[in-house]
Amino acid sequence: MPSFPNKSLANAVTLCNIVFGSLSLVYTLDQQFGLAAIFILIAAVLDGLDGRIARRLDIMSPLGKELDSLCDMVSFGVAPALLIYAQVLINYTYSLGLITALLYIVCGAYRLARFNVLDISGYFLGIPITLAGTFLALLALFAAYLPAHLILALLLLMAIMMVSNIKIPKL
Repeated sequence: MPSFPNKSLANAVTLCNIVFGSLSLVYTLDQQFGLAAIFILIAAVLDGLDGRIARRLDIMSPLGKELDSLCDMVSFGVAPALLIYAQVLINYTYSLGLITALLYIVCGAYRLARFNVLDISGYFLGIPITLAGTFLALLALFAAYLPAHLILALLLLMAIMMVSNIKIPKL
């Protein structure tokens, strides 16, 4: 029986990340916001695993790094922004909800591109998109108990923090 190639294992876990991010989008469109948030949280667990697997098996590669960023853009950029928009901000005055959700997506894309071209090993520059997206998924689980203005402000804060120059130590 052939064994699963080690080099494919981390990438397979990464691709599972985008599957759950995509499922979050589908469930958001179906207005099942709780499940959509849970799928983002599952994607976050998978995102943490793929890097650990790659480091443990010493199979890190430029392809894996790029694949991870593309998957993260869906799971922690587009999915949480659409979730928060559809759940809370869709009827926000003057389209501020839509503008803020789009700004979050743009900042997430910029953050990932910046991460991929900088060779920084000891810290993150700005908060990682995985952290921002996970925070928004948790926020979505409690959105019914929070004012829309606060959720809008937190979405904007996450966008700004991703592109900030704040140094966050890698654990």
